[in-house]
Amino acid sequence: MRITQLQRVDLNLLVALAALLEERHVSRAADRIGLSQPATSRALQRLRRTLDDELLVRTRDGYRLTPRAERVQRELAGILPRLEILFGTEHFDPATATDSFRLMGTDFTTSVLGPGLLGRIFREAPGTTMTFLPWHYGVFDDVAHGLVDLAFSGVSVDPALRSELLFEERFVCLMSTTNPLADRDTLTLEEFLGAAHVMVDVLQGQQSAVDRRLAELGERRRAALSVPYHTAAVAVVPETALVATLPSRLVSGMDNPTLRAVAAPPEIDSMPYLMTWHARLDDDLAQRWLRDLVRIVAAET
Repeated sequence: MRITQLQRVDLNLLVALAALLEERHVSRAADRIGLSQPATSRALQRLRRTLDDELLVRTRDGYRLTPRAERVQRELAGILPRLEILFGTEHFDPATATDSFRLMGTDFTTSVLGPGLLGRIFREAPGTTMTFLPWHYGVFDDVAHGLVDLAFSGVSVDPALRSELLFEERFVCLMSTTNPLADRDTLTLEEFLGAAHVMVDVLQGQQSAVDRRLAELGERRRAALSVPYHTAAVAVVPETALVATLPSRLVSGMDNPTLRAVAAPPEIDSMPYLMTWHARLDDDLAQRWLRDLVRIVAAET
């Protein structure tokens, strides 16, 4: 974009120019824009020099516009409203918004936050578009590069990004009611390590929050089966000896008489669940509205 001509123009003069061309009178233009008559006269002289045109010519009937001034006035009629929008106070109305939002998280996010969040979004902002992108190892790079607006995770993130705790999530061990461990209220660490596990591969072949804690304890569980989704882990547990260690919110509303949720060993810490975004989105009104909805829904889970 060439801006050679703009570099020699004081854009503050545009308001004075519009007033002078419309009022065709220095005193009335001065009153309209809140300047003194001498200051408005000086502005007119500067405009004449800048545009190399008289703009206003005195006649017996008052001031008349030059042909160039008439052309400039027509252009200003379109330019000034757009500048007002560009530099004015921004406003966001969900009811008329047509923004597109890109979210990323595992199926835990879509299962636990998705129904309440999407229901609110499409009630309040029916014209918006939502894309829930599949979770992958480079999620936080995508946030940093502007490919994702909001990511949800239970793992620590780049400190250069913004993160906010939504809730603390505890783990339960889901198993078939025929499993010998199903009569426990809480598994011991020994019982947990001795079980055959179905592991949800969240990040780099591990179920991060669970396996990272076991590694800190110098322990490792046996993953008899690895699946990419939490809901897949739920589906394979019935009528097997497999144990799925899952976030409690995922199974709390489950009504399946063949399954039982037992508290995970106390050594398995709770998981801080976070939403993460880039600092450049801090003050974007649409993004702030979205994050507020997430907070509301998270508080209700």
